[in-house]
Amino acid sequence: MSIAPTRKCPICGKPRAAEHSPFCSARCRDRDLVRWLDDGYALPGPPAEREDDGN
Repeated sequence: MSIAPTRKCPICGKPRAAEHSPFCSARCRDRDLVRWLDDGYALPGPPAEREDDGN
């Protein structure tokens, strides 16, 4: 019988807590939110086109 590996918090690496999944605590959950809000993460996509200011 094999035991499933324990998944870890993506922020600090500690074991996950069910009430904060996929994080281990509210602190790590909030740190992840701040990264999203501060543009710390980026989703791949096509290059943005430069806007011409008309001058």
